[in-house]
Amino acid sequence: MIRIEKISFSIGGRKLLDTGNITIPSGHKIGVVGRNGTGKTTLFGLIKGDLELESGTIIVPKNANIGDVKQEVSENDLSVLETILAADEEREALLKQSETEKDPDRVSEIQLRLEDIGAWSAEARASIILKGLGFDEEDNHRPCKSFSGGWRMRISLAAVLFNQPELLLLDEPTNYLDLEGTIWLENYLATYPHTVLVISHDRNLLNNCVNSILHLEDKNLTYYSGNYEKFAETRMAQLESKLSEIKKQDKTRQHLQSFVDRFRYKATKAKQAQSRLKALSKLKTISLPKERALKKILFPAPEELASPLVAIEDGSTGYNDKAVLTKLNLRIDFDDKIALLGKNGEGKSTLSKLLADRIPLLSGSLTKSSQLRIGYFSQHQTDELRKNETPFEHLSRARPNKSVSERKKILGGFGIGADQSELKVSAMSGGQKARLLLLLATLDNPHLLILDEPTNHLDIESREALIEALTKFSGAVVLVSHDFHLLSLVSEKLWLVKNGGVNPYEEDLESYRSDILIKKPKKSLKVAKNSGDKKQFEKKILVYKSEVKRCEDRIEKLQTMKNKVADILSNQNLYSDEKLQELENWNKKFSEIEEAIYRAENLWMQAQQKLENIKSLAN
Repeated sequence: MIRIEKISFSIGGRKLLDTGNITIPSGHKIGVVGRNGTGKTTLFGLIKGDLELESGTIIVPKNANIGDVKQEVSENDLSVLETILAADEEREALLKQSETEKDPDRVSEIQLRLEDIGAWSAEARASIILKGLGFDEEDNHRPCKSFSGGWRMRISLAAVLFNQPELLLLDEPTNYLDLEGTIWLENYLATYPHTVLVISHDRNLLNNCVNSILHLEDKNLTYYSGNYEKFAETRMAQLESKLSEIKKQDKTRQHLQSFVDRFRYKATKAKQAQSRLKALSKLKTISLPKERALKKILFPAPEELASPLVAIEDGSTGYNDKAVLTKLNLRIDFDDKIALLGKNGEGKSTLSKLLADRIPLLSGSLTKSSQLRIGYFSQHQTDELRKNETPFEHLSRARPNKSVSERKKILGGFGIGADQSELKVSAMSGGQKARLLLLLATLDNPHLLILDEPTNHLDIESREALIEALTKFSGAVVLVSHDFHLLSLVSEKLWLVKNGGVNPYEEDLESYRSDILIKKPKKSLKVAKNSGDKKQFEKKILVYKSEVKRCEDRIEKLQTMKNKVADILSNQNLYSDEKLQELENWNKKFSEIEEAIYRAENLWMQAQQKLENIKSLAN
């Protein structure tokens, strides 16, 4: 368990954290949320001991292994797989000892310990993690230096997951993942056997893999039991209650002030007026939190154009005359909302660049409406911003004929307020830069918006504002994103980019999610040929179905037990000094249930795979 006791911390004289007591039970999955710049990453630094508190204490279990994603892996000659295996320092040390140790007793101890830590299955475990994060067998044996920075960040993430620390700290882990990797990570974290704290603005991840929320707002931490949806409901109720209090207080204030204004100079009422003046002075101001400030995004509405906006026939595109995508037969109409699906490296960004006129068509034909205006956003465009200029200066150069008030209005339409508009780009946060890029991409009232990972660095409020803006946008949208929540609310058509082609995906996003989590095996013709008759297959299918059902029932029972214990642990009264033994017992129970769920889910996945295999052979 982690205990945060009345901590205080400042940066540059500005108070960042000033909070009361919080207890995080062992084995819980905690989503850390709050607006950008509130101090979430700083909190992780304090937990790790990298930063020094002004006052208060953070108590972490003694000798607990704390794991976090370091900066990207260096450009070394080690293979990806070797790098991951080396992350388990104990395993590496024991293997080296086993090669030189002569004492039979010590050799026996080493071998037993290697068995305990699963050393002989380490390579298989590492390969599973790497596959989930988008690496294939060939990638595993390539040197780390051959990968880009984004992929080396994935290697760092794989290394910390492989090491399985007792306390796992993840700061925006999906920022360098694609949709497939994000979905895999959600599933992995949901079954992780130890404590996890994850800073994230990904609503879907916070709903699917955490059981508690730690909310940082106005320098204060608040602990909520349940996933993000439950937290959002609770917060909405709190805000509505506070709003009601404010209205009531304003009414009281107006009433008191009215009496004072009328009678303060009348001798007969002077005493009463003075009494009300005192009441007014004691009336404490109730204010709403600042989290809703500057969240809006407003895309300009384009005039309607006749469809198709874009049509490609038998096209191919790529780089340096080398085709990445071929046999493209695509059409985009004025009101299309299209999501591009597919693994990293399949060509989603390549297609986006083709549509945005950033790369040429190598063969075939591409027809566009003569009046078509295109807005293009890519996460890599931050390099195109002028670091020593402000958002206001960027806009002034792009729109020199606009008045100062008009420019400020345009900036305000993207949540860039007066203070932020005068910040140099070099001093802006990732989220602020993203808003500026979105603004610049839509200045010309585009008919077609092409957005490649637009949610990176945006907080939850900004993401919701982007979703609202895109759903209201009357033109066409082509989206590449790892944000499942965004895609599910905005996209109306799905295109799958795979094996050098782009084709409509006829299923829905949930089906795509299922396809990622449970890969259908290839049919084995040899086995099918030599297998028994149809009845034998049917018998086996029934057996495996029964096995899957038993696993599901077991998981459901364990989950119910887990929720009951989690509710008990969410009661802060349990964390008093006189209840420490009771708390320890409940924490132990929770950890045991978590481990049991982890084992049960692995058994379910194995049973499900067997069932899919036999069904595949039977067809």
